Amino acid sequence: MRKLRVLSAGAVTAVLALTACTTDEPADTTDEVDQAAEQPDDGGQSSEGSGDEWFVQAEYEKQLAQRDKEPEGPADKPWLQAIDPEYVETAEYAQDGNTLCFSNASVANPWRVTGWITMQQQVQVYKDSGDIGEFRVSDAGGDDNKQISDIQAFVDAGDCNAIIISPSTTATLTPAVEAACQSGVPVIVFDRGVNTDCMVTFIHPIGGYAYGADGAEFLVENLEPGSKVLALRILPGVDVLEHRWAAAQEIFADSDLEILGNEFTEGDAATIKDTVTQYLQRGEVDGIWMDAGDGAVAAVEAFEDTGNDYPVMVGEDELGFMRKWKETGMTAIAPAYSNFQWRTPIEAAVKIWNGEKVPSEWVLPQEPITEEDRDEYLDRNEGMPDLHYAKFGGEDLPGFPEAWQDR
Repeated sequence: MRKLRVLSAGAVTAVLALTACTTDEPADTTDEVDQAAEQPDDGGQSSEGSGDEWFVQAEYEKQLAQRDKEPEGPADKPWLQAIDPEYVETAEYAQDGNTLCFSNASVANPWRVTGWITMQQQVQVYKDSGDIGEFRVSDAGGDDNKQISDIQAFVDAGDCNAIIISPSTTATLTPAVEAACQSGVPVIVFDRGVNTDCMVTFIHPIGGYAYGADGAEFLVENLEPGSKVLALRILPGVDVLEHRWAAAQEIFADSDLEILGNEFTEGDAATIKDTVTQYLQRGEVDGIWMDAGDGAVAAVEAFEDTGNDYPVMVGEDELGFMRKWKETGMTAIAPAYSNFQWRTPIEAAVKIWNGEKVPSEWVLPQEPITEEDRDEYLDRNEGMPDLHYAKFGGEDLPGFPEAWQDR
C-alpha cells in the first residue's frame, strides 16, 4: 500500500469547543487519548495506511458497508430508521410515569444548537399528547465533572422515568452512565458512546469512519493523480474526529494524491483561513478535506483572497457552506452527521415507556449531500440562518421554521 506523503502537521495547544458533527471538547484531552486503549477490540487490526491506535479494521469495514444498506423504518422519517437493528424487549420499563431527564454535554457549537432546538420541538409534540410531562435538562458546558454530577443528581432525585445522556467524553463518563443504569431507570445514550452496553439503547449515525471516507473518496474521484490535498482537523484525541481522519488516511494511502499536511485549527474560522493562506503561499492546493466543515467557508475565502482557483472541497451540510458551494459552482460534497438524531432519543423514551421494542444499538442513516440534491436541501431550508444544518429533520415539527430561525 502506498505510504502517505505528509509534509507537515499542526499542533494544538488549547482545547476549545468542537464545531459541528460531534460533541464538545473533552475536559482533558489526555482522557480521550487514554480512552483509545480502553476501546473494546473488535478483532480488527491496525492498518498500514492509518498507522494509528484509533483505527480498527473491523469497525472501519462495518461502517463503510453500512453506507450501502437499506435501513428499516419509514422512508420519510430517517430519525426512526435503523440499520441492521437487533431489538431488545422493554416490557420491564413500561410505566405511567412521564418525567424525562436529559444530561447534555453542552450546546457549544452550531451543530449542537441546531440539534437541541430540534429535540425541544420533538418534546413539545409529546407534551401536547400527554406522553411527556416534565422535561428536565442539565447542561454540562463541556465539563466532564459537571456532567458526572448532573447525572448523579438525576439518579439521586429518584423521580426520572428515563435518563437521556449525550456524553461529553467517552471513558470519563462511562462510570456515571453505569451508575445511572444501576439505578433501574432506563438509560438512553446518543451522539457519542461510552465503554459500556448497560443502556437500553445507544443511538448514533453510522459513524466517523463513514464520514471521513465519504469526503476522502470524493477527492480521489474528482482530482487528477498527483493532486495536492490539505487536511484540516479540529482537535486530536476525540474519537469521532480521529475516526474520520483514520478513514481518510486509509483512502488516501491507496491513491495517487499528495497529502500536503493535516493541520489542527480548533475549528476557528480565522485560523482555518490563515492556515490555508499559508499553504497557498507555498504552492498549489487542489483539494481540501475537513473532519468537520462548519469552517469550510473560511477555507474557500482563502482561495478567493489569494486569487487561486477553487479547490475540490469537502465541507458539511451547514447552510453557510452549501450556499457558498452553489454561489461559486465549485466541485464539492457535504458530508452529514445526521443532526436529526436529536429526535430519536425522545422517540426511544416514549417507546420504552410503552414497552415497545427498540434497537440495542440504534444506527441511523448517514448520507452526504451531493451536487445532485444540494438545491433540494437549500430550498427546503430557505430562510434558515447560515449556521443551521440542512439535515436537521424538523420540517414537520410544530415550531418550524421560527424556532430554528430565532436561535
